[in-house]
This record gives sequence, C-alpha cells and structure tokens, in this order.
Amino acid sequence: AFPGNTNADSVVYYKLQHSIKARFLRFVPLDWNPNGRIGMRIEVYGCTYRSEVVGFDGKSCLIYTLNKKLINALKDVISLKFKTMQSDGILLHREGKNGDHITLELTKGKLSLLINLGDTKTHPSNAQINITLGSLLDDQHWHSVLIEHFNNQVNFTVDKHTHHFHAKGEFSYLDLDYELSFGGIPVPGKSGTLSHRNFHGCFENIYYNGVNIIDLARRH
Repeated sequence: AFPGNTNADSVVYYKLQHSIKARFLRFVPLDWNPNGRIGMRIEVYGCTYRSEVVGFDGKSCLIYTLNKKLINALKDVISLKFKTMQSDGILLHREGKNGDHITLELTKGKLSLLINLGDTKTHPSNAQINITLGSLLDDQHWHSVLIEHFNNQVNFTVDKHTHHFHAKGEFSYLDLDYELSFGGIPVPGKSGTLSHRNFHGCFENIYYNGVNIIDLARRH
C-alpha cells in the first residue's frame, strides 16, 4: 500500500527496492482523502532495458572462446532468452577432450540440461545427469534460461521454475575446452549421443559470467 498526497499539487514518489516484470499493473484504491474530492493519478516509470538479439537459421552457431585468465573452474553463470517454433534444437554446448560435455537442448518442446562426465570408470555413480524443465517452449514466445554452477551445486531455471541439484563433487572435475557454442555444435558428429539438430529461432541477451556474448560478437 502506498499513501498518496494530502493536497492537489504535491507529488509523492516511491522507488521500489526490487524491479518488477509484468504485462499489466492493477491499482486498487483503498481509501480516499476525507477532506478532498475523489480522484487518483498514477505515473509509472520503467527501468532501462538493453536488448541484444541474434537469429539462427538452423545451420549456424555462435562460438565464444573463453579468456583463460578469467576462468573460474568452480563458478559459472549462463543466462539467455530464446524463442522458436521448432520443437528440437541445441541451444548451448561445451565439450572436453575426454568426452565430458554440458549441453542445453530443446527436445519435443522441453528443455534438457545434460551433464556428461566422460570417464565413467572414475565417476561411475554420476557419469550423466539429465534434468528436464518446461513444456511447449516452441510457442514463439520468449523464454528465459539461467544456469548457475557453484562448486558442486547447480541451479537450472527455466521461466522462474528452478531445479536445484548437487553433482556430488564430480562436476568440479569436468575437463572442458575453452570454447562455448550457442545454437548448435560446431563440428558435426563430435558428440554421438546428441541429435545434432541446430537451433532455429532467436536468442536475446546471452550472458556468460557477466560477458554480453551477442554484443561481443557485434563488436568483434
């Protein structure tokens, strides 16, 4: 509840502590000024929003080569938005020399995060993790994705629905290349367990550990 002014001219200003994302706002008057006429005026000011969009035609991918000096093996944060009419496609892929890989793939309208520890002899108990979230994500509307990896704790979020899981320590041992691809796998047939269908649609605001990938691609 926001108390208003007590006269006809003064302005009462409120700045919310946290930003709000919404399609509609409803204001419900709780009480009128007992000494004045009934009336209400509301002005809402939004936050600045930067939008960087890139389109994929199902035959392309965007490759980001990581800066080795800035890599923190125990912390990774990846965020992006996507929209598509295709029910299948690879959104994100990162692979290592021993078969280790992390893949974010759209399969039948659902989003799957696959973490594969290639060396099953060393880590047989948790060689592969496959988490699926969402449904009907091929509806040509924007959907948000957030992947957070801190030590062995992983948070996978799709449209504010989050799955928390522990990788029992093995995730810290992933031997991954310094290359991250969005929209597909650069070398066909590199990972035999995947469908290899590249993403056909749009990405918005791809961030890897605070780096704006699309803006970086535009400038370089």
